[in-house]
Amino acid sequence: MTPYFYKEPVLTLDNISMSFGGELVLRDISAQVLDVVRPNMKQGQVVGFYGRSGIGKSVLCRIMAGLVAPSKGTVQVGVEQEPVKPGAVGFVQQRYPLFNHRTLVDNLLVAAERKYNPEEARQQVESYLERFCLTPHRKKYPAHLSGGQRQRAAIAQQLLCSDHLILLDEPFSGLDIAMIDEVKKIIVEVTTMDELNTVIIVSHDIVTTTALADRLWLLGYERDAAGNLLPGATINQQHQYNLAEMGLAWHPNVEAEPEFAQFVEEIKEEIRQS
Repeated sequence: MTPYFYKEPVLTLDNISMSFGGELVLRDISAQVLDVVRPNMKQGQVVGFYGRSGIGKSVLCRIMAGLVAPSKGTVQVGVEQEPVKPGAVGFVQQRYPLFNHRTLVDNLLVAAERKYNPEEARQQVESYLERFCLTPHRKKYPAHLSGGQRQRAAIAQQLLCSDHLILLDEPFSGLDIAMIDEVKKIIVEVTTMDELNTVIIVSHDIVTTTALADRLWLLGYERDAAGNLLPGATINQQHQYNLAEMGLAWHPNVEAEPEFAQFVEEIKEEIRQS
């Protein structure tokens, strides 16, 4: 098993509940992501996040990003465990929104200047263009970028203007196999850029997300003693999986391992029953 240990928390959900119009959508969600340390290397965290369509994943994402305040509970982010606020967590949406009237480099500069002075912003942008293989496309407008280039640009944009946490909403949706492999490489690159970098993947692609994650959260419903569904989706302790502890994290070809396939089938069954 790969050696590792944990340090301080980088994301804490404390008793999160959310209601709309008197209807309880999310109930008493508590979970924590710790800074995982692997000796002699940088190693950020990847949290995979599952749940049926319409169960409240998008609502919880917006709460974690600080874009919506929960009806109850708190979200703390970073080593200082400060209350989340808009901009602290990068949020990459499915359509990778960029300013259509600005070139790629100008899009990234707009983001970087929210966090850095002009000279440092330009240096950071150049570094990210190089790191994400976007330098040859720096003068292109979004309409002239491929889907993969737009996605890389959107991830770089969010990393430039936020702190160490980034939320990816369905990052594999509609992509072919080659593009999925490209996105997987980007996510690994992001997590190894900084010890504290944390990527939260919300996706219906169970296999790909599980292969990347070292922790999994499954959002589902609980039942009372009589077998009736309780209102509000939650993430109970039984549905928080530590893949590092299970020996399924950080393997280059983990999808080919029998233990991985067995675990994915167990997760699918949990989702069917939730």
